[in-house]
Amino acid sequence: MIIKEAEFSLSAPTISLCPKDTKPEYAFIGRSNVGKSSLINMLCGRKNLAKTSATPGKTLLINHFIINKEWYLVDLPGYGYAKRSKKEIARLDQMIRSYILQRQQLVNVFVLIDIRLEPQKIDLEFIEWLGASSIPFSLVFTKADKLTAGKAKANLEGYKKTLEVTWEELPPIFVTSSEKRQGKEELLDYIDSINKALQENG
Repeated sequence: MIIKEAEFSLSAPTISLCPKDTKPEYAFIGRSNVGKSSLINMLCGRKNLAKTSATPGKTLLINHFIINKEWYLVDLPGYGYAKRSKKEIARLDQMIRSYILQRQQLVNVFVLIDIRLEPQKIDLEFIEWLGASSIPFSLVFTKADKLTAGKAKANLEGYKKTLEVTWEELPPIFVTSSEKRQGKEELLDYIDSINKALQENG
């Protein structure tokens, strides 16, 4: 798939204010500072479509971007950002969970994980929750350019082993680098394949 058009649609504080549309939606989420905005910009071929920031946790709303007038890319707030009040963390958590559980147009959640880190409890718990909630999801490892190819592969294998303790079957896994545009074609082709399957079954 080639992205010819990528435009900001709207930011919503609640699911009820999301687009009144039936187009498929693909949500991107991860811990703060995982490189989500950079990945979205890389996928869409636009430098400033999603706002990147030196301050983690800038995304506080459900942000919709319309892609090729055919589907939505949804930028969700990051989780695990400690510098917010408990009340705000609870509000963001509620917003994220209600969107993921109730939004009928949502067809896949891409969970972003920093490939440099050991498996983090907060990521593993979120992945478990998606599985328990029967939400289709994929894992997107970011920042692969920050490691040697051998170290990145070793970290990925270690992560898979951690998941295999509780998962019979692993979700689709992508390795990306926003700097080197790694993983762009694989991710977009995966989205394209789901869109085509939805059209055939529609």
